[in-house]
Amino acid sequence: MSTRGRLDHSDPERWFGFWRRTYAMLVKEFIQLRRDRVSFAMIVMIPVMQLMLFGYAINTTPRHLPAAVLLQEDSDLGRSILKAMENTAYFRFTREVGSVAEFDDLLLSGKVLFGVEIPRGFERAVRRGDRPALLVAADATDPVAASSALSSLGMIVQTALAHDLYTGNPVTTPFEIRAHARYNPAASSRLNIVPGLVGTILTMTMLIFTALSVTREIERGTMESLLSMPIKPVEVMLGKIIPYVMVGFLQATIIIGIGVLLFGVPIMGSLLLLALLSTLFIATNLSIGYTFSTLAQNQLQAMQLSMMFFLPSILLSGFMFPFLGMPQWAQILGECLPLTHYLRIVRAIMLKGSTLQNLQHDTIALVGLMLFAMTVAVFRFRRTLD
Repeated sequence: MSTRGRLDHSDPERWFGFWRRTYAMLVKEFIQLRRDRVSFAMIVMIPVMQLMLFGYAINTTPRHLPAAVLLQEDSDLGRSILKAMENTAYFRFTREVGSVAEFDDLLLSGKVLFGVEIPRGFERAVRRGDRPALLVAADATDPVAASSALSSLGMIVQTALAHDLYTGNPVTTPFEIRAHARYNPAASSRLNIVPGLVGTILTMTMLIFTALSVTREIERGTMESLLSMPIKPVEVMLGKIIPYVMVGFLQATIIIGIGVLLFGVPIMGSLLLLALLSTLFIATNLSIGYTFSTLAQNQLQAMQLSMMFFLPSILLSGFMFPFLGMPQWAQILGECLPLTHYLRIVRAIMLKGSTLQNLQHDTIALVGLMLFAMTVAVFRFRRTLD
């Protein structure tokens, strides 16, 4: 058997040489790691970020979810009902509306997850023993957020409200609560997950595509030729982004098509609006990826920056956990992520049939994020030219 490459323990000089070379390589790697500050930051920041997000921001049993109320009569009993609902810790009444149209618009736009309607003559009907109905409408596009809150409604009549009308528990409940789970009445998780996967997959692929664009030119040695050409930074950026917009649009078409054909996800709204806003989302992610490519010194750093951005996008966007159930500071961070706004858009168009008027906030947010990323990218690339 060949002994080539084996360490001879009986020869002290070879043994010493082995450890000396190993130590030299070890020192060299530490020096390289110290120079590669981005990689070192990833080693420290990724576990810290995971711990902070999972420990503080993520909540699988969301509480204090925003709700609107339509009071067609202002009575003591109606106020007691609303207070009892807030005491369950699932509902937080943020809006009081004056019409059914405004009530529906808030649910369509995603500004509230629940709507409570107390009809006119409600208290009088209760005192006559007519058992009137109280309507609770829920946005069930996220079944996790809606199901726990709706299941708590049964406690309201039997506990806090019973003492407003009776001493002790009544023989029959004084009124009926009718809960309507809108947009996803069967609470099917695939109707929530599949549209979310459209945005998640596009975020990952679009970031990686363009994050490598400038660093690839540097590592291949073609950046000098690019810089010698009479071309402006904006033209370079658009030339690199536009082809991937087409690739991303093809990806989105395939994913949505599979979702409709295989998983039965409906498209209740405008297909044209979905295509336009998907293109806007793709362009936003490509702009952010291009910005990363101007910040990184090599392809490894560009990939690391992309993963650093992708992790909070998954956790804070509302894809895995209910967005409105997170703490306020986590929601503020989530609003800075394109995926947060696109998830609202794609779910609202596909499941609710929402229009551009209902989605103004998220559309403007995507445009703002895209322009900001493009501005930073052009500024960074201009510094490279100088």
